[in-house]
Amino acid sequence: MRPLWTSREAAEATGGRAAGHWEAHGVSIDTRTLQRDDLFVALVGENRDAHAFVAEALDKGASAALVSRAPEGIDPAKLLIVADTQAGLEALGRAARARTGAKIAAVTGSVGKTSTKEALRFVLGQQGATHASEASYNNLWGVPLTLARMPAETKFGIFEIGMNHAGEIRPLVAQVQPDVAIVTTVEPVHLEHFPHVEAIADAKAEIFEGLKPGGVAVVNADNPHAARLAAAATRAGARVWTFGEKGGEAQLVSVALGEASSEIEADILGQPLSFTYGAPGRHFAQNALGLLLVVKALGADVAAAAGALRGVRAVKGRGARDTIAIAGGSFDLLDESYNANPASVAAALALLGVSRPGPGGRRIAVLGDMLELGPEGAAMHAGLAPAVLAASCDLVFACGPSMSHLWAALPVSIRGAYAQSSADFAPLVAADIRPGDVVMVKGSLGSRMALVVDALKARALEAAAG
Repeated sequence: MRPLWTSREAAEATGGRAAGHWEAHGVSIDTRTLQRDDLFVALVGENRDAHAFVAEALDKGASAALVSRAPEGIDPAKLLIVADTQAGLEALGRAARARTGAKIAAVTGSVGKTSTKEALRFVLGQQGATHASEASYNNLWGVPLTLARMPAETKFGIFEIGMNHAGEIRPLVAQVQPDVAIVTTVEPVHLEHFPHVEAIADAKAEIFEGLKPGGVAVVNADNPHAARLAAAATRAGARVWTFGEKGGEAQLVSVALGEASSEIEADILGQPLSFTYGAPGRHFAQNALGLLLVVKALGADVAAAAGALRGVRAVKGRGARDTIAIAGGSFDLLDESYNANPASVAAALALLGVSRPGPGGRRIAVLGDMLELGPEGAAMHAGLAPAVLAASCDLVFACGPSMSHLWAALPVSIRGAYAQSSADFAPLVAADIRPGDVVMVKGSLGSRMALVVDALKARALEAAAG
């Protein structure tokens, strides 16, 4: 295999000093996930200086380390020394972007970034060498790391870009220089850091500023802020394509929602398409139209991509569905534990509503706090009650200080249990589950609802143990 970086290439890209000759086949910033022949980048953060892990990285097989100072006892031939390792990582990323002929897409949005990125990775991967962000590597180190890992031979690159504050997307998209950028939706997320939702829309619209000349901006026409986003894209010199029920270039004709998938009819730039999306939920069906516009803008085969969507599955923490065997039968678990805001919780509840419990089973919603909602947070939590009732939930478990407002708004007949923390909460939920139940777990990452998911999955281990 051609190396990702040689010592000479990396030194030229970063302006650093490399005394030895080495080849790297990957780039890592974490010794826990480092692979043999990776270039280890010793980033310096507020709480940790990775220079302390250089020896460990080399012991685990790293080909070299990118450092700003030479750690004691390390062979200088294994070091690439730069003034600043974050700047060095960014320089590697810019060099990787400059040397590839790949068509590049950038993805952002209040909801659906990672799922859309993963779906694009899947469908484009069947049409050529595709490189995409791992997990949610969408921040000041994740974006340049993903760029630095991109092979020169890449045909399609998919980059997720996130933000918590205004101004964070702009420098990241300047590194990515996409041919097409999509904003999946704008919702009241991170209101702790913004005066209003319009400001969130403006921050998301920064992604259009980094588009290459003649690039395409893909906008959700059904979102209330679509016109604001389109205007920002136009000011940035982009062509604007819209998707959704109100969409122009990608029109949703119909969608039949099932428990495990959705059947979609759409018109994509005048091309009628009927296809199956392998992850259930109306939000996935709508984003499918946007991602097919991205496929078109990248020059790939839209019909082939639509056909491939049948194989897409929801990812862990974002709608993944598992059947958990327990004594006397099994129950279905919908894992939505990675993040939450009013729009995504409503979508997850709608998915629970179309799920059919087994004999004797119930629809159970397990909800943790939605964080960073600002002064309207209490009202937004209480405002979930209609969506809970519309989903025909038989039982609701609520966790966290803010979810107490939803708890108070629910009928007593469907209240399961309430707790302040997920650690106290998880055993209560797990103990109440019975065969036939469909259980949806949702909450912001900081609510630690993954503890509930782990406790529910542990029921399978208990059953297996007898």
